[in-house]
Amino acid sequence: MKPSNKKSWRYKLHEIIYEADTPMGKLFDVVLLFLILLSVVLVMLESIKGVDVKYHYFLNISEWIITIFFTIEYIARIITVKKPRAYIFSFYGIIDFLSTIPLYLSMILVGSHYLLAVRALRLLRVFRILKITRYVGESNKLVKALKDSRAKILVFLFAVLIISIIAGTLMYLIEGEASGFVSIPVSVYWCIVTLTTVGFGDIAPITPLGQFLAALIMIMGYGIIAVPTGIVSAEYTKTLGKQDVLGKDYVHVNTQACRNCGSPKHRDDANFCHKCGEDLHPDENPLV
Repeated sequence: MKPSNKKSWRYKLHEIIYEADTPMGKLFDVVLLFLILLSVVLVMLESIKGVDVKYHYFLNISEWIITIFFTIEYIARIITVKKPRAYIFSFYGIIDFLSTIPLYLSMILVGSHYLLAVRALRLLRVFRILKITRYVGESNKLVKALKDSRAKILVFLFAVLIISIIAGTLMYLIEGEASGFVSIPVSVYWCIVTLTTVGFGDIAPITPLGQFLAALIMIMGYGIIAVPTGIVSAEYTKTLGKQDVLGKDYVHVNTQACRNCGSPKHRDDANFCHKCGEDLHPDENPLV
């Protein structure tokens, strides 16, 4: 038999939806990003009572159009992969589902006693903003930096918690109920608010010793805020440094996603998935 280079419609649709190296794939991503941002803006406008009363019909029609588009996209993502279950229960699969289902549920749950629940369901549409993370490639470097520094950050947060408990207890002993420090938990709450430089002002020390301790906590807060940023920045710089050193050895990867396991970022010359070994070009291989 002659070799067949004809691609199936599922293969073509998979390239458009899951990959961004083709013109159609790039266009699909741009349109999807625009609709995600537009849908979030519509949700925000709907929460403004005056705007909702005046433009309710327009907002509702616009939301239905966007919801139908996302429904088609969600179904297309399921039918173009070999393991739909893996996508459905993945992070992005759950986000896509939460972004699509609220408007349909709000039509099913009718009745005055369900109004609050319906409103909450409709507000779940704001989860669409999380769909953008799929298209922010540079975020992977930041995520890696956060993962590499999580142990240091957890130790640091534990140290801050200890400082807050000790300082809160001291403030409770110094100020007492007369100044609003009615218990140790309330005093610890005040310490955390002060340490993070938020300063609600609902509780404040009035004794000289309490004010002195508060001043020390405020000064300490400036240094504490900078520590997590420094930890993450150091790890991020380390990641970039490794890329600079090993840059010549890196092979260019594309956005091609495996239809079997969904793993992205394959080499340009790859014929099989680097994770599961699935054939990346099943419709291009010659039939014998």
